[in-house]
Amino acid sequence: MSAPRTRRVARAPWTLLKALCGWLVLFEARNKILLAPSALRLRRTENAELRRLAAAAPAPPPALVATVIATHRRPEALRAAVRSALEQTVRDQVVVVVDDGAGLPELPADPRLFAVSLTRNTGVAGVVRNVGIRLTRSRYVAFLDDDNRWEPDHLERALAVLDSPGGPDGVYTALRRVLPDGTERDVLSVPWDRRRSAREAFLDTNAFVARRTRALHFSRLRRTPEVLPREDWELIRRYARRHRVRHVPHPTVRYLMNPASFYTRWPRSR
Repeated sequence: MSAPRTRRVARAPWTLLKALCGWLVLFEARNKILLAPSALRLRRTENAELRRLAAAAPAPPPALVATVIATHRRPEALRAAVRSALEQTVRDQVVVVVDDGAGLPELPADPRLFAVSLTRNTGVAGVVRNVGIRLTRSRYVAFLDDDNRWEPDHLERALAVLDSPGGPDGVYTALRRVLPDGTERDVLSVPWDRRRSAREAFLDTNAFVARRTRALHFSRLRRTPEVLPREDWELIRRYARRHRVRHVPHPTVRYLMNPASFYTRWPRSR
């Protein structure tokens, strides 16, 4: 048997599994096996941070929706992200900024804003966001990265669908993808399809607003830029396993297209 044919035969089971299950699902299963030891350590770190923060300061005030913003060394971008959250037409919210061990810059004085720092840099977005989720007791939770922005009606549009009769448990809106110079590139708007999500990572938590349940937590895997899929995909797809998720085809997120971003490689979708 020739070498190329031998390689094709050896790859055949993997190719078949990818066709049946989806490559993202297979990669995530591999991630969970290979990265499990570090995930266990990071869960202990997360729990310790929660105990420390609970003892050091009062919990954020109750609200209909909690917006969790994870940050690390982006002071100007963070202030802009916080402003876009506080300027939402939905006023019944609390904005929780969680700094990943770098120290917090000066932020706007607003009774709805609650900011904390972890004692050390974890480098794991899932852990940072989980701290924010667990600090709050809101009915709904939304997520915003420190380099992105929301349109003023982001929460209003999401909650209108969530609170509608027979509404879903989670929604994600469309992303307006913006280049570093501020110009718009396109709009990413992909209807929810669980089978498609096994092969295409079109899910991003900047656009996601969901009812708080035990399933609403991020994985604690240490995902370097080479480790796919991302924690955003993992959260929404896992949440949708037992909860209804719907797409709102209206762009309410200004998503900065970092040159290293996975989403930079997505085709135009309107």
